[in-house]
Amino acid sequence: MFRSAAYAILLLVGNCYWIEAASKNDASEKKVRRNPPAVLWRLPENVASRDLFFGPGSKDRQPQGPFMFVEEVKSGTNPKFEVQDAKGVVWRVKLGEEARPETAATRLVWALGYFADEAYLVPEMVVRGLKELSRGQDLVSPGGVIRAARLERKNPAQKKLGDWKWKKNPFVGTRELDGLRVLMALMNNWDLKPSNNAIYDAGVELRYLVNDLGGTFGRTGSNFTRSKGDLSDYAQSKFIKRVSGKGVDFVLDNRPFFLTAVYLPYYLDRSEMEDVGEDIPLPHVEWIAYYLNQLSQSQLEAAFRAAGYSPQEVAAFVAATQRRIGELRTIREGGPSYEAKTR
Repeated sequence: MFRSAAYAILLLVGNCYWIEAASKNDASEKKVRRNPPAVLWRLPENVASRDLFFGPGSKDRQPQGPFMFVEEVKSGTNPKFEVQDAKGVVWRVKLGEEARPETAATRLVWALGYFADEAYLVPEMVVRGLKELSRGQDLVSPGGVIRAARLERKNPAQKKLGDWKWKKNPFVGTRELDGLRVLMALMNNWDLKPSNNAIYDAGVELRYLVNDLGGTFGRTGSNFTRSKGDLSDYAQSKFIKRVSGKGVDFVLDNRPFFLTAVYLPYYLDRSEMEDVGEDIPLPHVEWIAYYLNQLSQSQLEAAFRAAGYSPQEVAAFVAATQRRIGELRTIREGGPSYEAKTR
């Protein structure tokens, strides 16, 4: 009798456990099915005809004055604040040395099929009601006049969920992520910390992108050698470190000055950023090079003109970028064509 009762209790508990486990599994599957898919890249239709002057935006979506001050943004390392334009659109304004290179960089990654924030370089703007800024006040002229500011549209249709790491995300090992790694090296983006990467919930999908591209088009290196938007540094810097059986290593020096090792987390984080440009499989390099080779000189010129560079600077930046694209093209002469493998 006792054995029968015990057996019945065990059977009941076991059934409850399996029912609960099955219920959890079912709920988990439903949750997975409800979650939007993660997306990093979309096939860029007609790369050669893409408008790199406006990039992910358009002429009609440009910021329209007058601009009213909303609030200062104190996150990050560059002076920022928000304004509202005549159409009621809220824009995040970035001042300083990152404004121009970031504007050009957003157009380049967008042209290759990656997500990018909609941003414009405004040569001069007047901000009404501008309060004294805790950072960047020296960049404000009397009357609230701002020059060479990057304005990024705030999109109420998408919500930022967080950031992502280069070594831990749904796309590790894919040609799409490796292609993005090549682009970061192409533009000498040395500021590759996770907080500069964003995951946006766009409703139907989760969009993964590099949403801070300000540390580009200069020289990579330590705190004492790296730069942003520096034409001379960019033109003179080395691009490809080595090509081996493992793949391609690009020059993305990030190791900080050795004395900063006393603050180990910072030293390790910066050192790890160098890995973004290393051991990229040759087929994945050739894959992204296939799209880069479709960009014309006039398209590249449009990207740097949109960033407010002078005609002389535009020509030099384009020449340096084309030289790098040419280096990708000659990594393996006579290599396989990726035209038939891109869709």
